[in-house]
Amino acid sequence: MDYLLLKLIHILSATILFGTGIGSAFYMFMANRRKDIAGIYFATRHVVIADWVFTTPSIIIQLISGVALAHVLGLPLIEGWVFWALVLYFFAGACWVPVVWMQIKMRDMAKVALETGSPLPERYWRLDRWWIILGSLAFPAVVAIIGLMVMKPS
Repeated sequence: MDYLLLKLIHILSATILFGTGIGSAFYMFMANRRKDIAGIYFATRHVVIADWVFTTPSIIIQLISGVALAHVLGLPLIEGWVFWALVLYFFAGACWVPVVWMQIKMRDMAKVALETGSPLPERYWRLDRWWIILGSLAFPAVVAIIGLMVMKPS
């Protein structure tokens, strides 16, 4: 594949990943702070959809296009900034996988609470705390990856 096309795909998927991630996190965080169950259900339902439609494909495309770019440029994967970008990528992924599971559970709990007129269970708020913690770890990792891709420190 042409280098510039590969680079364009990589940059666009990074943009989609970052934008969807921060946008989804913002809306879900804000909905949870309001504690309005209808708003929480709306936010969690759409965050789960956004993860499957935008985030998951962009995560896959990031790895494939990033490894392909390193290959085209003759950069080794096991040293330098590429290595650290991959370490951070897998760290962020290790944070994201449980977050996806949590969002699905939170969406389901919000749906039940909305349909039955009951409050959200304490488990919802425990998951919310873990969701915040894991997101707070993954977000700086993604920012650092973008910094490494732009700066390419030797």
